[in-house]
Amino acid sequence: QVQLVESGGGPVQAGGSLRLSCTASGNTSSDYCLGWFRRAPGKQREAVAYIDTRGFVNSLKGRFTISHDNAENTLYLEMNTLEPEDTDMYYCAAGPGSGTSCTYNIWGQGTQVTVSS
Repeated sequence: QVQLVESGGGPVQAGGSLRLSCTASGNTSSDYCLGWFRRAPGKQREAVAYIDTRGFVNSLKGRFTISHDNAENTLYLEMNTLEPEDTDMYYCAAGPGSGTSCTYNIWGQGTQVTVSS
C-alpha cells in the first residue's frame, strides 16, 4: 500500500514562493498518477497539477510547477508569486491511471499554505 507524506507548507507573504514535497513509499501499479489538490474549509476540492508515469504533465495554475524525482520517489509543487487566494490545505494524491484518466484513491495528510497580504 502506498503512503504519502507532504511537507513544505507554512506562512508566506504575497509574492513569495514555496516548494511542497510529497514522499511516496510502498508499491504502486505500473501506470499511476500523482497530483496536487487543495481545499479550504467549506470549499470544494480543487485540482492544482498532476503528472503520470508516462510523462504526462498538467498544471492548472500557471504559477505552479509540478515535478517528480524518480530516484527519491518524491513529488514536488513549486509555487511562485503566491497570492492570498492560494491559502489552502494542499494534498498530495496518487492512484492508478494515466493522463486525465486517473483514480486518486490514496491521499496524504495535507500541508497548510497560508499567504498573507
